[in-house]
Amino acid sequence: MNRNEALSLVREYVKNENLVRHMLAVEAAMRFYADKLGQDVEKWGIAGLLHDFDWEIHPTLEQHPQAGAPILRQRGVPEEIIRAVLSHADHTSVPRESLMEKALYACDEITGLITAVALVRPSRSVLDMGAKSIKKKWKDRSFAAGANREEIQKAAQEFGVDLWEHTENIIQAMRLIAPELGLQGDVPPA
Repeated sequence: MNRNEALSLVREYVKNENLVRHMLAVEAAMRFYADKLGQDVEKWGIAGLLHDFDWEIHPTLEQHPQAGAPILRQRGVPEEIIRAVLSHADHTSVPRESLMEKALYACDEITGLITAVALVRPSRSVLDMGAKSIKKKWKDRSFAAGANREEIQKAAQEFGVDLWEHTENIIQAMRLIAPELGLQGDVPPA
């Protein structure tokens, strides 16, 4: 499966544009790390893009992402990517073993927090923010309450990267596609 096919699959199953943007953010983060770590950029990117493709049709922990795996298999998605998708959620009990699996877990939850912080900034942009902006909101548990800080910390640790370095890396990755994410705000493009 190539990127266009993966995006087509996402568009087939996901109507909520914010969820699509989340998957694009995770894809960008996965591509960033694959490049940085000398891994397969396309494979990692597709794993990031597909990880939540079934959330709208399987919106419960009992179903997501497990019930989506057969759809991915029918579409010819490699088992390595399917396993990464299954391992990105603790409740599936699929242990994260590969570097790609650990990266997907580490890139998922944090993108939501970064997006939330960007959207409350005066610029409404990731282009003019850094990890310091996330740190300021980190302890305010009522802000972006759905972003599980413990999971974000655990994921960075499992992936073997310092939390704030990881945050900066994800911001950098998201900057690369800020217009697609709706996070360019009023900052002029470079």
